[in-house]
Amino acid sequence: MKNLLLHPLSKLFEAVSKTRSLLYKKGYLETQSLDCKTISVGNITVGGTGKTPLVAFIAEFLADNGEKVCVLTRGYGRDNSNKRVLVSDGETVFANARQSGDEPFELAEKLLGKSAIIADKKRFEAGKWAIENLNISTFILDDGFQHIQLKRDLDIVCIDATNSFGNYNLLPAGILRESLNSLQRADAFVITRANLIKSSDSIQNLIAEIKIYSNSPVFVTSNKIVHNLQNTNQNFFAFCGLGNPQNFFEQLMNDGFDVRGTKIFGDHYKYSQQDVLEIEQLAIVCGAKYLLTTAKDEVKLRDLKFSMPLEIVESKLIFEDFEGFKKLIFN
Repeated sequence: MKNLLLHPLSKLFEAVSKTRSLLYKKGYLETQSLDCKTISVGNITVGGTGKTPLVAFIAEFLADNGEKVCVLTRGYGRDNSNKRVLVSDGETVFANARQSGDEPFELAEKLLGKSAIIADKKRFEAGKWAIENLNISTFILDDGFQHIQLKRDLDIVCIDATNSFGNYNLLPAGILRESLNSLQRADAFVITRANLIKSSDSIQNLIAEIKIYSNSPVFVTSNKIVHNLQNTNQNFFAFCGLGNPQNFFEQLMNDGFDVRGTKIFGDHYKYSQQDVLEIEQLAIVCGAKYLLTTAKDEVKLRDLKFSMPLEIVESKLIFEDFEGFKKLIFN
């Protein structure tokens, strides 16, 4: 019943999205170029598709091949979304998670020595500033597929294998940001979390579905939990504020973690001390001895006090065709 009521709004959203794309295609709305190599990493759906590890991978690869890299991001969930924030110049982190947003701050720490990070919804202006002040040679647009105002040399779309297109409706009745026809704009696709799909036929069916709209190359990846723990069998209580939290919990269990209970918070959630108390109480009830969360969540927990040990894990992409993807980026 709810979807039936939202369906007209989805049709309106689709009409606006198509009109906007057409205006750019016909030249009525101006696209802008940074006159530098520019790679966009985005998605066609709301929610987490695993693009942050991909952004980090591309930035590291380019930096290791002599490029002066900068990630341009909007910085969702930051205190002042209208302010430009130099999160990192590649050598020093200048902002905290509240000022920059959780994902830009996570990237800034992960990419120290590799890439600058700038949070600004006006990415063209931010890019021009970075060229003049940081001598940037290559940009990565984080979540840039719908930001068609800015020209790019390579347009990569991430698709979550566990929930590729939802119910095929656009917002707000579904999870699509624009119609599947927009996949024609993409230069490459990266399917994430393929290891959470039990049947290989499902991945092949997804690839075939993508090929209806585009002949661009499709790369399949799995996700692996990266950690510094000596033992994953330690009775964990896992919590997170992610766009797709169930995938995180399933990945933990697939990788051998003894997860006794879980707690979900909203994507980009800002934790309080009261939240920590609730998490620890739930963990005690479940018989857990350790708390477990993601690097994205950890950056917002540093000023809070815990009475239980807190462990941090990250997600890493494993490419089936690693050399093929590197060749795509390098070229």
